[in-house]
Amino acid sequence: MAHGNGPQGAGEGTVPPRWNRKMQQRLARGEAAALGELYDRFAPLVYGLALRVLENEEEANGVLSEVFSYVWQHPDAYDPKRGQLRSFLAGLAHKHAVRRLRWAVIQAGAAGEIEDCEERIRAVSAAARADYIVTSMPEPLRAALELAYFKRRDYRETAAELGVSAEEARRRLRLGLQLLATAHTEAGRPA
Repeated sequence: MAHGNGPQGAGEGTVPPRWNRKMQQRLARGEAAALGELYDRFAPLVYGLALRVLENEEEANGVLSEVFSYVWQHPDAYDPKRGQLRSFLAGLAHKHAVRRLRWAVIQAGAAGEIEDCEERIRAVSAAARADYIVTSMPEPLRAALELAYFKRRDYRETAAELGVSAEEARRRLRLGLQLLATAHTEAGRPA
């Protein structure tokens, strides 16, 4: 099943920590309905991240299957104390996609392609992390960034459209940009 629009269409938002704990407990008890609910909520995120890395729908669907199979078979791999289930799934998606990409390059057997592959992995990792950051940041920050960067509004125009002070618009833009800057920092780490 394809999930076309990537993480932007995920609609999963931030969920309370209690929801994460309850979902992990339901999965640990083997509740198939819990897996279905988890899939419905996070499949677009997982698919979108995998597609960003692999640029291939069939391969991205393979990652989607692998991630949810893994969660079903290893429900205790997720620890609610370490963060959101959404972040855990995004990390699994990235790991599985990068593994598939590396395997494809190794199968091709060209040494130069391996170096190109590692560079591509760094680039798509930063882009995927930036997508994830934007979709998971608080709505006020995301709205300010969208106005400033996609609609080319300056901070005064952004403030006016959002109904906030110019200083508040600058603060939101600054925080949003600081979050986005971490995408490149994190992407440089080994997968």
